[in-house]
Amino acid sequence: QVQLVESGGGLVQPGGSLRLSCAASGSLFSIYAMGWYRQAPGKQRELVATVTSGVGSTNYADSVKDRFTISRDNARKAVYLQMNSLKPEDTAVYYCNADLKPAGRARNIYWGQGTQVTVSS
Repeated sequence: QVQLVESGGGLVQPGGSLRLSCAASGSLFSIYAMGWYRQAPGKQRELVATVTSGVGSTNYADSVKDRFTISRDNARKAVYLQMNSLKPEDTAVYYCNADLKPAGRARNIYWGQGTQVTVSS
């Protein structure tokens, strides 16, 4: 069974940094795009950043450009989100997302369980 497991969330002061990690486990055949989304209380889930397979093209929400950096390690089946200059409005549950094809199963979108990021003094 395929799972995405996130880690690295926590409480940080405004202006601080955090690094989120997400690793895929299970019998995987191919991993395509990977990304991070977030959902703040009372708001819809929104895209934060994505990275494609192959050349690793990236895409960011305007609100995090120049502050967040997404990267991936294909050998480790992992995706990372380096978050710098954090603001209180970055507070949310962050979800890892991957477009992947498990062995013997159809290609599909998978989600992690979420990790809380709180930016507060």
